Amino acid sequence: MSGRLAGKVAIITGAAKGLGAADARMFAAEGATVVLTDVDPEGQKVADEIGPTACFFHHDVRSEAAWAALVGDVERRFGRLDILVNNAGVVEVGTPESVTEADYRFIMSVSVDGVVWGCKHAIPAMRRAGGGSIVNMSSIAAAQGEPNVAAYVAAKGAVDAYTRAVAVYCGQLRLPIRCNAILPNGIITPMVQSIPAKRAAASGAGLISDLPGDRNDRGAPEDVAALVLFLASDESRWINGQSILVDNAASVTKGAIPSLQA
Repeated sequence: MSGRLAGKVAIITGAAKGLGAADARMFAAEGATVVLTDVDPEGQKVADEIGPTACFFHHDVRSEAAWAALVGDVERRFGRLDILVNNAGVVEVGTPESVTEADYRFIMSVSVDGVVWGCKHAIPAMRRAGGGSIVNMSSIAAAQGEPNVAAYVAAKGAVDAYTRAVAVYCGQLRLPIRCNAILPNGIITPMVQSIPAKRAAASGAGLISDLPGDRNDRGAPEDVAALVLFLASDESRWINGQSILVDNAASVTKGAIPSLQA
């Protein structure tokens, strides 16, 4: 590897598995000090596997106080924060008519609150470090709509829009801090693989055909991690406020949007 992140310190949320774990491994291989966070203690195993350039923090992204404590700990321990990957997210099955308040609140608190508080506390730390890059994980669902995971679509749409708010804020203040969003399509992760079982459990909730996650033509977490790495690195210094799809043309392919026919 070429050390594309040499000397940089990164926080990656939702790093116990899936996209976050792939990001952490790739960042460490490129020279970064990586702080993995999750509510899943399996994140410690990923950090141990990576080695001495990685550590794990149990961290609930829904809590602003937890974010303040995390960023403060990272600055005290490593002296700086250069990269934040807001990767943590959850999905539950539900259409616009069947979505429950509990599922909606849970999904929004993890995916949206987590991004808002993460950006709020990362920006001052990145100011002190002289600049930085924030990468927010949205979803193709925010671009084309997925009727069976309605609350998830709402959350990822908010993440996509908030990315631009952060980018414009930092740009207008002339802060050397960039913020971009990635919109993947059904990458093979534990979260995506959980959807068919959730669909089966909710079979009476008015779901319609072709739920995302049922198809087999899926990418790997590393396909997304390679883009996260690029956006985190100085190579992308002129890319800011963008929403980048990683979907193997699914969003421009006929039939990509689930049919409304039963």
